[in-house]
Amino acid sequence: MHHHAFTSSSMFVWRPAAAWRPAMSPAWWRWVASTDSLTARLVDAAGELQVRLISQRLTRPHRDEALALNISPARYAWCREVALCAGGHPWVMARSVAPLDALHGQRMRQLGERSLGSWLFRQPDLQRGPISVTSTSACALPSLWGRRSEFRHGCFRVLVQEFFLARMADELGLPSR
Repeated sequence: MHHHAFTSSSMFVWRPAAAWRPAMSPAWWRWVASTDSLTARLVDAAGELQVRLISQRLTRPHRDEALALNISPARYAWCREVALCAGGHPWVMARSVAPLDALHGQRMRQLGERSLGSWLFRQPDLQRGPISVTSTSACALPSLWGRRSEFRHGCFRVLVQEFFLARMADELGLPSR
């Protein structure tokens, strides 16, 4: 499965989560604005979760990702794209981007079919930056909301972007907005 689920994200308009709050139903706000582990929340909601690895490679970040990470868009970064699936269907598409100099011996390649969140949230000194939100069809699959924030753990830092898909809304009875 080598198709790239993410179109260039330069078309996304990222704004602070609070700016979207009036446009978002309370049910979605609880998902989009939550600062705990999305992996754990999805397991609670679905009863199970599979991580499907779409791609993991060194590549140039999208322009807005480079800006968010304060790195040059010409520099290579570690990029991982996964689908978080319940019942065999993608509920969330996630794209994580880490500057190479921030990897510092973290063995990210060995994550395989585990979620990055399951590892991140075990780090005792984990810090999470503010959540930004976009409303777009971000993927080949229809997405309702996207969010992103930067996680830091020691010298390691990664921009984690998560796009909530229509399938998740259907399965959980969430409104379309």
